[in-house]
Amino acid sequence: MYKLVVVGGKLRGKEFPLENGENIAGREDSCDIALTVNGVSKKHFSITVTDDVCYLQDLGSSNGTFVNGKVVKRATVKNGDKIALPDLILQVVYVKEKKVVIKKKKVEEEEDEDEWLTGGSPPASLPAKILWLFRFKFMPVVHGINEEYEWKALFGILLSIFCVVVITLTIYPVLEDSKRILLSEVALRGAHYAEEIARLNRKALDQKQLDALDTGFLDKEDGVKSYRLFDLNGRIVRPMEKLNTYVVDTFSVESLNWATSKNPNKRGELKKLLDDGEVGIAKTIMVFNPRTGVEDPVGIIAIRFTPKSLQLEAVKSSKAYLEALVTSAIVAIVFFGIVYYLTLRPIEEMKYQIEDTLRGKRKNLESRYLFEAFEGLRSSINTILQRMRELQNQEDDSEFEEESDSSYVSAMGEFLRATGTAAIVLDSHKNLAKMNMMAEDLTGIRENASVGMSLLDIAREQGFAATVIELCDSSANNDGTHQQGEYELGGNPHSINVVSLMGKDGFAKSFLVTMNKVE
Repeated sequence: MYKLVVVGGKLRGKEFPLENGENIAGREDSCDIALTVNGVSKKHFSITVTDDVCYLQDLGSSNGTFVNGKVVKRATVKNGDKIALPDLILQVVYVKEKKVVIKKKKVEEEEDEDEWLTGGSPPASLPAKILWLFRFKFMPVVHGINEEYEWKALFGILLSIFCVVVITLTIYPVLEDSKRILLSEVALRGAHYAEEIARLNRKALDQKQLDALDTGFLDKEDGVKSYRLFDLNGRIVRPMEKLNTYVVDTFSVESLNWATSKNPNKRGELKKLLDDGEVGIAKTIMVFNPRTGVEDPVGIIAIRFTPKSLQLEAVKSSKAYLEALVTSAIVAIVFFGIVYYLTLRPIEEMKYQIEDTLRGKRKNLESRYLFEAFEGLRSSINTILQRMRELQNQEDDSEFEEESDSSYVSAMGEFLRATGTAAIVLDSHKNLAKMNMMAEDLTGIRENASVGMSLLDIAREQGFAATVIELCDSSANNDGTHQQGEYELGGNPHSINVVSLMGKDGFAKSFLVTMNKVE
């Protein structure tokens, strides 16, 4: 079977098995080979596998498809061939299928791996058990989301959820308490109006003549939107324009049911927040019955208030909530940046130290930052690097010397001056060191603003950068010999030539890239 292995670029190390038949590669998630890298077309190329033959076809991509340094539309690829795309280099690998003999040792290793993933049996102590449940029961759900979303995006989402939850749990109860206090104050006001009706109309109420009640003072009270005074049958007696009609609005009907029910609290007030910022207050009007010696209900007053204080409180509550949310968002953004780059820095340091160690510039990995979680990884990498040095019969660590590439870059700079064509000098990290005016005009890169930066970051065309880097790698892996490829620059095909200077440690220290127009 065949597979594609990413040997250069952002997806370095990933593998994509190729099925028999057509395999579509591109930036879209629906592709058989999803290459989510800027510069790659939605459907970039296809590879058709038939028996032991692979046939590649470019699908009209924007930046082209390169096989072994040459731009192609159709080509047959074989084991070891390299396919270059913007910021990606893939190698075709043929894998011979072998039967796997499963032994007891393999089963034990799988059991060990399963225990590492699941945590094994929960510990006995309560604190340790809570930590175990969080790590091996809750976090696998988060890890599953991380398989779909980039870590920084997931961290940002979790931080946003945290801010909203904290603000809601802290600010919202305070706002609700303020609303309840205001509702209680309005209820007291409504009860006072009911008592005032009873006081002003004592004689009429004693005779149960509700039609003679005087409620005119309610029409002048600030905040009273409307009211209904009705008997226990729901017949309205005030205001006059509603006389002898029956209650139909929702709150009045609810007040009637409340007052005529067997609820022991019906002597109090019914208070309720209504729509549009209104407050409904209902109270039963009671009259003393000299025959029984107790007070009897004779009517119900239902008042709708639109207090300005409640509207102001709602505006203030919304404003306070939004202010707290915005402030938390700003703090969360700063916190996100601190945590993200605090975590990223040791990883970047380890990456560059590994490259320096492989180039012979370091003996092992050492970190200035205290990050306990990376200690085991760093120790394992140091062990691997030590074994590599032993296998390569390197000199003893005490004789280790770091070789600078500055002299090699300077030497390549002299060659650049002697060339009569567009040329670029790259250092050992493939960062721009020097370039002439012809190269600036051809590539659109400006030397004074790009020295020390990676070619992948400064090149306008990622396909050109990927082609140059692939040729540099080929030259470095072949003792600095000349490597040649082709790429279209400025609308014309150009021959890309790369040679490198090798250091005493066997690593390429500088690269000279020349670009010649193909006539």
